[in-house]
Amino acid sequence: MLLCFFLTGFRSCQSISRANQHLTLRSLAPPPAAAVFRGHRAAGGWVHVYRSRCPLLSTMLSLRRLLCSLRLKAGGVPSCRSVSTGWSPVGAAFNVKQQRRLDVFGKNTGLFGVPELSSPEGFQIVQNNALRNTESLVEKVCTTPASAETVKIFDQLSDELCKVADLADFVKVAHPDPSFRDAAEEACRNIGTMVEKLNTNVELCESLRKLLENRSVMESLDPETRRVAELFLIDFEISGIHMNEKKRQKAVNLNMVIADLSNDFLMGSNLPNRIDISVIPEHIRSHFSWDGKYIQINGLNADCPDDLVREAAYKIFLYPNSSQMKCLDELLSSRNELAQLVGYPTFAHRALLGTMAKTPETVMQFLEKLSSKLRERTLKDFKMMLEMKMKLNPMNPELMPWDPPYYSGVLRAEKYNIEPSLYSPFFSLGACMEGLNSLFNQLLGISLYSEQPEKGEVWSEDVRKLAVVHESEGLLGYIYCDFFHRAEKPPQDCHFTIRGGRQKEDGEYQLPVVVLMLNFPQSTKSSPTLLTPGMMENLFHEMGHAMHSMLGRTRYQHVTGTRCATDFAEVPSILMEYFASDYRVVNQFARHYQTGQPLSKPMVSRLCESKKVGAASDMQLQVFYSMLDQIYHGKHPLKGSTTDILRETQESFYGLPYIPHTAWQLRFSHLAGYGAKYYSYLMSRAIASMVWKQCFVKNPFDRVMGERYRKEMLAHGGGKEPTLMVEGMLQKCPSVDDFVEALVSDLNPDFETFIMDSE
Repeated sequence: MLLCFFLTGFRSCQSISRANQHLTLRSLAPPPAAAVFRGHRAAGGWVHVYRSRCPLLSTMLSLRRLLCSLRLKAGGVPSCRSVSTGWSPVGAAFNVKQQRRLDVFGKNTGLFGVPELSSPEGFQIVQNNALRNTESLVEKVCTTPASAETVKIFDQLSDELCKVADLADFVKVAHPDPSFRDAAEEACRNIGTMVEKLNTNVELCESLRKLLENRSVMESLDPETRRVAELFLIDFEISGIHMNEKKRQKAVNLNMVIADLSNDFLMGSNLPNRIDISVIPEHIRSHFSWDGKYIQINGLNADCPDDLVREAAYKIFLYPNSSQMKCLDELLSSRNELAQLVGYPTFAHRALLGTMAKTPETVMQFLEKLSSKLRERTLKDFKMMLEMKMKLNPMNPELMPWDPPYYSGVLRAEKYNIEPSLYSPFFSLGACMEGLNSLFNQLLGISLYSEQPEKGEVWSEDVRKLAVVHESEGLLGYIYCDFFHRAEKPPQDCHFTIRGGRQKEDGEYQLPVVVLMLNFPQSTKSSPTLLTPGMMENLFHEMGHAMHSMLGRTRYQHVTGTRCATDFAEVPSILMEYFASDYRVVNQFARHYQTGQPLSKPMVSRLCESKKVGAASDMQLQVFYSMLDQIYHGKHPLKGSTTDILRETQESFYGLPYIPHTAWQLRFSHLAGYGAKYYSYLMSRAIASMVWKQCFVKNPFDRVMGERYRKEMLAHGGGKEPTLMVEGMLQKCPSVDDFVEALVSDLNPDFETFIMDSE
C-alpha cells in the first residue's frame, strides 16, 4: 500500500545517499540499506524534559531555553563573528572544540528526544505502541465515509509506522552500540511485516477505492490530497491487491524474500576478498593488509600510482564469490517474479511508476542517446589517459579498467596544478558551514542555528544539532550533523529522514528531522577539520537534500521533503554542487583557517575546470552502470549470466575491455536500493544543470529566483507530479533531447572563467 516501501527501496522511504553519481572504480562500497523516516514534536520543537535535583540550576536552564525559544520565534539567529574565536556561532560549532554541559542529574531524554529510546529495550515499546495504534487506525479508516478525512487517516497510519521504521533504519546502521543496532533491526523487521500485511488488506484498500470512485468528493479535494490518495492506491496495486488471497500471500512472501536478499547483497558487496600472500609479488604487499598467510583486499586502490597494485586489487577484489553470485541471481529472479505476479511485464516497469521517466523504454532512449553523444569525447579522454600512462610507464601500452581514476587525476594535477592539500586550509568545516548559512540566508531567508543536544539525544558525542529557522516563518525543523569518521560507521555520505513533516490533527505542524551522515576527519590540536574540495562538494550536496526536507512542508508526511520520485530527489542536492563550484559563492566563505586569506579566483577557476578532465568518460561509465541496471531488471529470463551481460554491456557502453574472472556486478551495491532506477543520478543532473543555467548562473544569490525555486520545486515534496515541478521552474517541459544536451554541454570548457582570469 502506502507506507513503508523501505523494505524494497521503493519511492520514498530511502536514505538519500551521495552514493556517488560519480560511482567510478573508487567507490564501490554499499550504501546503508534503504532507510526510512519520522518522529514527534510539541510546540516549538522536540519535547526535552530536564529534571534536576538543583532548583536553581533548573530555573537557569529554563530561562536559557525561554530566551532561545523567543530568539527562534523571532527568526533571529546570531550571525556576527565571535571576537574570541573569529567564527560565527554556526562556524564555531564545527571549528571550535565543543564543551559538553556536565549533566550529572539530568534525565536521559532518549535518542532524538524519544523518551523510550534511552535504552535498546525502548524499541520494543515504541514498536508495540505503533502496532497497537495502527490497528485502531485501520478500524477507523474502514468505517469512515469517503472524504478528505480518509486520506488524513491513511497518512496518520503511514506516519505511525514510519516514525518507528525510519528512526530504527538509521539507528541499525549508524549507532555505535551493537545492542541498539540489533534492537533497531528487529523493530524494522517487525514493522515491515505489518506493512506487508497492510499492503494486501482488501478492506483497507476498498475504503480508499470508494473515495477515488466518488467523483463529486474527488472534485472537492485539493490537488495535493487527490495525488496522495492516488499514490496510496498505486502502492496497493503494485503489491497485488487485485489478486486472490493465495496470490496476495505469495506477493507478501516474495517481498519479504526480496528484503532479505537485498540486505544480504548489500552486506556481501563490501566484504573483502582474501588470497594467499605468496601469490602477491613481495614488493607490493605493503599496499595491502594481511593476516598471517593471507592478504586481504578491501577495495580497488584506485588512487595508487603503482599500476601493478591497482591491477592486483582489481582482479582480486572483483573475483566472483559464488554465494554473492547466487544472492544476486535470486534477487533479480524474485523481483521479476513479483512484478509479473502483480501484473507488470518486468520489474523495471513496476519500479518506474510515478517517476519522471515513467517507463523503461524512456530510460533506454535517454541512455542510448546520451551514450551516442558521449562516444567521441570518451575516446578522446581514453586517448589522453593512455598517453599519460605511456609517458609514466611505457611498459604497459594498453589502457585498462583500473587505470582511468588514477590517470585522470594525474592529468588534472598536471594541467591545472591542483593539489587537494593546497585547497584544504581554505575549506575548514566551520568556514564551509558559514558559507552554506550565508547562501541559504540570501537565497531563501533561512539561517542555521547551533543547539546543544540534551542528554541521550544523540548517539555520538561529536554529533552537532542545527535548528533551521526562516526569517518570517520561524523554526522549520532540525538537522543532526553526524560528520566525523568513527569505527564501524558506514563509509557513505547519506541523508536520512528521521521524521517527515505533516499537518497534525491539532493544527500544529510536525517538524521534519533529518540526519546528514558524512565521514570527515576529526580536528587536531593544531587545526580544525579541513576538507578537500571533493569533501566540500559532498557537504553541499547533502545539505541540498536537507533543505529539500526542511522546505518540502506538505500537509501529508507520505509526500514530505525527499519522499518523491527517485529521478527528481537528487535534483536539489546536485544543484548545490553547481553553487559549490561558483567563485562568487566560494569567495564568501573560503578563507585560510590561520591567516584569513581568501582563496584566489584563479585557484577556484582551475579547480572547476579540472573537474572536466575525464568527465566524459566518467559520464560514459555512469551510462554503462545505468544500462546494466536496466537490463538486469528488464525481460527475463536474461540472455545469459549476469557476468555475460556485464561483459557485453561494458564493451558496448563503456569501451574498456572486460577482465576475465571478474564480476564487478557483485560489488554494484546500488542494485539493492536503486533497482531499475540508477539512471536517476544522470537525469537529476540534467535537470539541475538546466535550473542552474537558466535561473542562477547570472546571480547565485538571486532571492527572487530562490523563492521561485522553493515555490516550484522544493515546497511540494512528492505531492505534485515531478514533471510539473520541473516545468514550473523552467517554464517548459524538457524532452529527452533536452536532458542529453544539458549533460553534454556541461562538459564544454567554461571559456568565461578563463576570460575573467586573464583580465
